[in-house]
Parts: sequence; C-alpha cells; structure tokens
Amino acid sequence: MEKKRGRGPSGVSAPRVSPVELTDLEDQPDTAFRRGDRHELSRFSRADAEGLDLGGSVFSECRFDAVSFNDTQLRGASFRDCVLAELYAPVLRGARSAWQDVELRNPRLGSAELYETGWQSVRIEGGKVDFLNLRGAKLTDVLISGCIINELDLGAAGAVRVRLEDCTIGSLDLAGAKLKDFDIRGTGFRKISGLGSLSGLVIDEYQLGLLAPLIAAHLGVTVR
Repeated sequence: MEKKRGRGPSGVSAPRVSPVELTDLEDQPDTAFRRGDRHELSRFSRADAEGLDLGGSVFSECRFDAVSFNDTQLRGASFRDCVLAELYAPVLRGARSAWQDVELRNPRLGSAELYETGWQSVRIEGGKVDFLNLRGAKLTDVLISGCIINELDLGAAGAVRVRLEDCTIGSLDLAGAKLKDFDIRGTGFRKISGLGSLSGLVIDEYQLGLLAPLIAAHLGVTVR
C-alpha cells in the first residue's frame, strides 16, 4: 500500500492519499440505481444513470467502469472507498455530496456542479473537465494529476493539503478561499482570480513570474 506522505523537504505538507483497494465486488445492473438506496461491495460496468434522481444515495466500496452520470441528480449523495473509472457526464449534478477515499480515473466531465461538497482523501488521475464548480467546498488531502480543467472555481472553498500535479488549468478562481498547503507547482495556468486569497498557495519560481503582473495590477502598482 502506498504510504501517506507527510511534510516534504520544502516544508509543504503533501496530500495524505492511499490507493482504494476493492475485492469481492458483485456486478450490478443499472436498474439497481434508486434514489436514497445504499450500495455496498458493488460493481457497475457501462451502466447508464442518465437523468435519474439518486439524491441521498450512499455508495460504499463500489467500482464504476464507464458509467454515465449525465444529468443525474446526486445532490447529497455519498461516495466512500469507491473507484470511478472513465466517468462520463456532460452535466454532473452533485451539490453537497460527500467524497471520502475516492479515486476518479480519466473522467470526462462537462459542467461538474460540485459546490458545497466535502472531499477527503480524493485522487483524480487524468481526464478532462470543462468547468469544475467547487465553490464553498471543503477539500482535505486531494491529489489531482495529469488533468485538464478549463475552469476551476474554488471561490469561498476551504482547501488543506491539495496538490495539482502536472495539470493544465485555464482559469482558477480563488476569491474568498481559505488555503493551506495548496500546491500547484508544475501546473500550467492561464489566469488566476481572487488575488486577495493567495495565502497558503504554493508556487514555483516560473509561476511567480506569471503571477507578478497580475499581483501588481491587483495592488495598483505600475511597472514601466
């Protein structure tokens, strides 16, 4: 099992994330999806939950392979010790849902409405997200690697030990966010807004050069 990483040589605490290991899963059809149900030790392969109302559902020790959650209502749902591989959803509706010890592998998401959610020990590997709305979310121990995110909204979010590793971010909104060990070193970005909320952000020297004119403009500093 991968060891959880602590504070590194740079003094930055890395996300404490361990692999999700699932065994003895039972295959389930998509007809098993019902609002408010509890699912344990289940595997869903190429299932279609498009347009269903699964609000309040609980998924524990489950694996999802190429499942469509397009326009599925997941408000208040809970995912714990789950793997979601090749998740597909042009519109993902999961406000106020809970994600703990979860891996998302190569997701393909359009508008992911995940505001006011709770994330703890979550890993996202690869994939692409057009708009990831995490306004007001609480993120603890989150690792996102090799992912393309056109727009990432963390307005008013709380984020502790979060790392964006080798990602490509179009615009990043941090307005009102509370950050601690929020590490984006090595990740490319085009625009960062919410410059008054950068405390707790960890960047490299190259990124500092990109941020310098934005910070100067924010402070009303003229550089000639």
